[in-house]
Amino acid sequence: MELWQFDVVGGMALAGGKEAKILTGIDDHSRFVVCAGVMSRATSRAVCLHFAQAMRAHGVPQEVLTDNGKVFTGRFGVKDVEVLFDRICRENGIDHLLTAPRSPTTTGKIERFHRTLRQEFMTGRVFDSLESAQAELDAWVDSYNRERPHSALGMGTPASRFDADRGRPADASALDVSRAGSDWITRKVAANGIISVAWQEISVGKARAGRHVNVHVEGAHLQIWDGDELLRTVLRTSEKEVRKKRYERRRTG
Repeated sequence: MELWQFDVVGGMALAGGKEAKILTGIDDHSRFVVCAGVMSRATSRAVCLHFAQAMRAHGVPQEVLTDNGKVFTGRFGVKDVEVLFDRICRENGIDHLLTAPRSPTTTGKIERFHRTLRQEFMTGRVFDSLESAQAELDAWVDSYNRERPHSALGMGTPASRFDADRGRPADASALDVSRAGSDWITRKVAANGIISVAWQEISVGKARAGRHVNVHVEGAHLQIWDGDELLRTVLRTSEKEVRKKRYERRRTG
């Protein structure tokens, strides 16, 4: 039974004295982080946009577990109403489980992840913008998922168990022929975990060295995909033409 835990954590400092929040989501069995979405405010719309993005990247879980916050459920308000998060769960056949009131131990795994997130990524840092905070968080989460051994997993990485649970081979290539349009390019990850798009260097983690990843050129943004997993969304820093490599032109020509 695939179960994802979701919660909202605050305390991400932004320039100008502002503070952002993060929607976090982890897979209960593997501790794989399926969601780490930065938001200026934890509104229902912002939370659900990140929830939907997590499902596009990692598939639809069988169950989700949240607390009783208003962005997650309307079951405990003055009127029992269906909020957007509950509606998304219902329409996708997901069982939405709720923690017992004043019982934080129910979501203990995501609370432990929050401690690590605060200590290793957020403490003492001020980010220039939501976009830069998201880009740096994406890189940190990728390292957490794919490079960091976990004692509760027999010193394996969360990604190793997450992929095994889904029957995905660890070395599956992301060179997908269905992504052959003009707005898709493919890049091979260098030994240092970097890909280059129009002279812009983007880290996707050393664990992917030698693999091919797909890049979706979407206006001012670049989305980097490894198979069906969305690795990062970054702002373009260069206006140079994004060119396909020779092997891509042969494949699509």
